[in-house]
Amino acid sequence: MPHPPAKPRFPPENYLNRELGLLAFNRRVLAQAQDERVPLLERLRFLCIVSSNLDEFFEIRMAGLKEQVKARAAVTTTDGKTALEAFRLVSAEAHAIVNEQYQHLNDVILPALSEQGISFLRRSSWNEAQREWIRNYFIREMVPVLTPIGLDPSHPFPKVLNKSLNFAIELEGKDAFGRSSNAAIVQAPRVLPRVIQLPEELAGCEYGFVFLSSILHEFVGELFTGMTVLGCYQFRATRNSDLFVDEEEVTNLRTKLQGELPQRHFGNAVRLEVANNCSEPMTEFLLSQFNLQPADLYRVNGPVNLVRLMQVPDWVDRPDMKFRPFVPGLPKVVGKGVNIFDTIRKTDVLLHHPYQSFAPVIEFLSQAATDPAVVAIKMTVYRTGTDSVLMESLIRAAQNGKEVTVVVELMARFDEEANIGWATKLEQVGAHVVYGVVGYKVHAKALLIVRREEGGLKRYAHLGTGNYHPRTARLYTDFGLMTANEEVTNDVSEVFKQLTGLGKARTLKHLWQAPFTLQPNIVTAIQAEAEIAKAGGKARIVAKMNALLEPEVIDTLYKASQAGVEIDLIVRGVCALRPGVPGLSDNIRVRSIIGRFLEHHRIFYFLAGGEESVYLSSADWMERNFFKRIELAFPILDPKLKKRVITEGLKFYLADNQQGWEMNSQGNYQRRRSSRSKPHNGQGELMATLGTV
Repeated sequence: MPHPPAKPRFPPENYLNRELGLLAFNRRVLAQAQDERVPLLERLRFLCIVSSNLDEFFEIRMAGLKEQVKARAAVTTTDGKTALEAFRLVSAEAHAIVNEQYQHLNDVILPALSEQGISFLRRSSWNEAQREWIRNYFIREMVPVLTPIGLDPSHPFPKVLNKSLNFAIELEGKDAFGRSSNAAIVQAPRVLPRVIQLPEELAGCEYGFVFLSSILHEFVGELFTGMTVLGCYQFRATRNSDLFVDEEEVTNLRTKLQGELPQRHFGNAVRLEVANNCSEPMTEFLLSQFNLQPADLYRVNGPVNLVRLMQVPDWVDRPDMKFRPFVPGLPKVVGKGVNIFDTIRKTDVLLHHPYQSFAPVIEFLSQAATDPAVVAIKMTVYRTGTDSVLMESLIRAAQNGKEVTVVVELMARFDEEANIGWATKLEQVGAHVVYGVVGYKVHAKALLIVRREEGGLKRYAHLGTGNYHPRTARLYTDFGLMTANEEVTNDVSEVFKQLTGLGKARTLKHLWQAPFTLQPNIVTAIQAEAEIAKAGGKARIVAKMNALLEPEVIDTLYKASQAGVEIDLIVRGVCALRPGVPGLSDNIRVRSIIGRFLEHHRIFYFLAGGEESVYLSSADWMERNFFKRIELAFPILDPKLKKRVITEGLKFYLADNQQGWEMNSQGNYQRRRSSRSKPHNGQGELMATLGTV
């Protein structure tokens, strides 16, 4: 049976709040938009990323908090707060971040873009020629797809899709039927772009854009002929998007999930965003329609969905205002024309994305799909995208008569639809498709290829810290290991047996696996460092991950610090551990790296009496990863590759004093800047070392 999650042994004040930690991460992302060293169009992109992150935060984390408040749940968080206490603190911080975000957009980013010939034209500034062009666009492109809905007894308030753009209209007068409704709703279909580019000769600048909302505000009266428009206000509702499927009660998970997915668009509302000019009566009316309270209202000075501005940098051909182009490196041992199986048979291959290309992983599977010697392929799929060359290779392999087994995680949040699509296509060509284990998400990243060689069967494996997703492999930092090590590949084979069949979990020789051995082995490794320190030896732990929340691991780290172990934690996002507390965590330092790429690899380093034990993993140190998911951590056994992981994955980041943030004991972050030492930018130095800048 899996090891049960532990209750914290230390007082609640020794832990930080999860939701506040997530918002602190978004403040660090916002700081990238505020950093003048970052190219201007990239600063706009970071501003949009904050909005995208907050959308998911409200859909999942805030939605969960609100459900607990509604249920008057008596449970408290690790840091000792009730759901209501946490909600109030989180709500106040979320409002502060949104206000700061829009203030920076309006006061800094948009004026700076305008100076560079990139303008978002306000209605008040349109000249006659611009207005005529925009009106023609409204008549030609918008009117045919807009459906104004007057609110009256026969037209109730419409169903509003999650995160969709809508307009609330205040009206006066009577329509053709003598009706005198004083309100209407206009929903903006998702087929309409939220930003429209004007011809350069009309714009008066190189790049002139108009918001869809500005166009509708200006011409909305033409949708209500003979009536007077008193007000037109953007609004957007964010809904609870956490799917609930009782897997133990479901006989066919895919069918059940297909039925649940459409409901994601109509879950309970958790946030209402309105334009800051929205009248009080209309605001109160909208809040009542969504059953929300004033604390759930976010008034914004600008578009209610900044995510839609994410495309603008791609439309603007100004390389001087973007990050320098970067081409990932391609190690010679897996270069073009190389038989990857010959290479892996001789030596393990370590790939460090995005600094090194993901192409060898694609080629590995592509060669396997057509290689007559390959007899079987097994792979886990968590996130891979709607357009995936890897999935196409699996389909081709099945068509070529190979035994193809794919463990598809249908419950991968926001990727459920894509994964259902691939599962269907794979089944149609005869691949074995399984959905993992009831109650446990399959989050491990593993690929196993079985090849007939010299009269016997030889296994080859790829294990990774990130998803099999070529696009995110250009944006996320991850490690991938290709190996033919018999003991490691035998472990991988055992894991696939568990996932597809039935039986007791066998002891694995090298891999640590959740929900069985991963958390206990991490705790044991931390305790071993503490014992070495108590005996007067040198003890050291360095761990890099996206999140650190699991109480037993945190408690064990506190005890290791008290024993004298030097501990460095590189945690991109939320960290519930308090570093630097006298007598508790004096020897623990926590830092976060926020830069051009999203830090994603998980690396666990233990000095181990000088032997240096290094594991890479798909798992963060969280309860869900340890006890509710199937995860893997795999060792780096080759001494040269181990040295690479320590240098590239840890030392570069520990030295970073340009993109690094350090946490204090109160959970607040400050930039790591030192005028005395040489500037170090970990991501930039890795790009220069491994790739082609």
